[in-house]
Amino acid sequence: MGYAAGEFDVIVIGAGHAGCEAALASARMGSNTLLLTINLDMVAFMPCNPSIGGPAKGHVVREIDALGGEMGRNIDKTFIQMRMLNTGKGPAVHALRAQADKFSYQHTMKKTIEETDNLTLRQGMAEELIVEDGKIVGIVTKTGAEYRARAVIVTTGTYLRGKIIMGELMYESGPNNQQPSVRLSASLKEHGFELVRFKTGTPPRVHKDTIDFSKTEIQPGDESPKFFSHETESSDNEQLPCWLTYTSEATHKIINDNLHRAPMFSGAIEGTGPRYCPSIEDKIVRFADKPKHQIFLEPEGKHTSEYYVQGLSTSMPEDVQLGILRSIPGLENVEMMRNGYAIEYDAVVPTQLWPSLETKVVDGLFTAGQINGTSGYEEAAGQGIIAGINAARKVQGKEPVVIDRSQGYIGVMIDDLVTKGTNDPYRLLTSRAEYRLLLRHDNADLRLTPIGYEIGLISEERYAKFLRKKELVEIEIERLKTTKVKPDDVNDMLTAAGSAPMTNGADALSLLRRPEITYAMVETVVPSPGLGLTDEMKEQVEIQIKYAGYIEKQLLQVERLNKMEKKRIPDDIEYSEVHGLASEAKQKLAVIRPLSIGQASRIAGVTPADISILLVYLEHYNRVTAARG
Repeated sequence: MGYAAGEFDVIVIGAGHAGCEAALASARMGSNTLLLTINLDMVAFMPCNPSIGGPAKGHVVREIDALGGEMGRNIDKTFIQMRMLNTGKGPAVHALRAQADKFSYQHTMKKTIEETDNLTLRQGMAEELIVEDGKIVGIVTKTGAEYRARAVIVTTGTYLRGKIIMGELMYESGPNNQQPSVRLSASLKEHGFELVRFKTGTPPRVHKDTIDFSKTEIQPGDESPKFFSHETESSDNEQLPCWLTYTSEATHKIINDNLHRAPMFSGAIEGTGPRYCPSIEDKIVRFADKPKHQIFLEPEGKHTSEYYVQGLSTSMPEDVQLGILRSIPGLENVEMMRNGYAIEYDAVVPTQLWPSLETKVVDGLFTAGQINGTSGYEEAAGQGIIAGINAARKVQGKEPVVIDRSQGYIGVMIDDLVTKGTNDPYRLLTSRAEYRLLLRHDNADLRLTPIGYEIGLISEERYAKFLRKKELVEIEIERLKTTKVKPDDVNDMLTAAGSAPMTNGADALSLLRRPEITYAMVETVVPSPGLGLTDEMKEQVEIQIKYAGYIEKQLLQVERLNKMEKKRIPDDIEYSEVHGLASEAKQKLAVIRPLSIGQASRIAGVTPADISILLVYLEHYNRVTAARG
């Protein structure tokens, strides 16, 4: 096929956000890993918004960090703004969001990769998969280099048969005018993969000096920022503000007058776009009665004049884009530095994957990121670390690691993808998680650090620190439970906080259960005896006490779910032979091949009646199998 260029344990194709996490996890677990990218200058590139985090997405970054991944550490080093969102709501939806210096983010991640043992970073375009007897054994690049490996992870993002669309203009391209990957898409099809065509887009970038900020509203970062990584204790990063403006009547008129030139409506775009991140022309049509839409102006970095126009994703022609921009308050005289565009690309139908992200079609081949039908850097990175962990474990002859729905948003996302598939680019939302009070931003380390430690991605030092934090939180909760307070000690504080005064003595823990009372207030009347609790630990104490009843209810639900997850379904079941199952259920079960009754119950088209029949069949199947020995 080509010339022998090297042998590795694991090869990762693509160095976007999924590829970086996959390669780092694999290498750090001791597997000799090759990370192959079309362009070394595009490692960890942000082709769209220069930000990390937000609702559900921020939770994922904390989970990646708790498992031992890199995204949280990298954004903590390179942020230019940090804000906690949804602080007026409950802790389940608190979400950290950072503006990144996109160039610094890239270079810092690339440096980390270059300095990691067992990891080779190389420029090259993978074009063919080498498969022997149903197993992946390597890849061939465009230059004829043949690399052999025992596991391969494909993380090609939006590069597979990428096509840029801008008005009447269309051309083959990856994001940001990079080379697209055409031949690899054909190779996947040749090996039996079903592909779909998806679309995403990006807004124009404008020159800072041509924005009239006096007509916009300032959006500063938090004065005392929190961080994504549990390892980051402080930062002296200078914060830059973002700015808020809105579309106008004139904006809507320009778009409506030019809909005949919009590829979305002319039929030029065949790929399905993201439901939760629509283009501005789509928003104007779908929400015709809405007089204006929010537009955020976000700096792309400290050493550039480019500003990202969030909320204005578009594939309109260039002249229309400029007209739209100049109809927005503050942008009347703006100069456009880069056009917005839509990009179409091939994605793998994700029901062809096991929950480990290994493909069912080719043994030892994994996929992660936008190739699996997701949108967003965080969703990609969350899949990347799981694919990297499981590729390394496959090579090492170990069982895969699967995060379940009650353990993390990463588990929710992967289960949704492999069990239900997706008809449009999948985006994580807090509403997708049925146990979101358990899957909070603040407790990602409590949920997942033990797993990260067990698989070898969390150091002894960090794990000892984690155990000490857990212990101190438990000690403090117990102290508050056993510390009695008298009405005279606390009534002034309660009255000042708008809470009913006490008539009898009680324990300090019951005080903290009151909605109006914070840990800081309780601490003024029953100070902590020099335990050295950090603000993060105090927050953990407060949340665990205030929400104890709700958390307990969700834990009971999880226990019931776990019983269903423990009812494993053998690999060799022929669903066509299960009498009583509906035809749709037989078809869906045969395609997805769920690993447990729990997973089977979440497949669209499989009813509770089908599950009951399947349970009865499994009882019979297990008895017969046991009798045969």
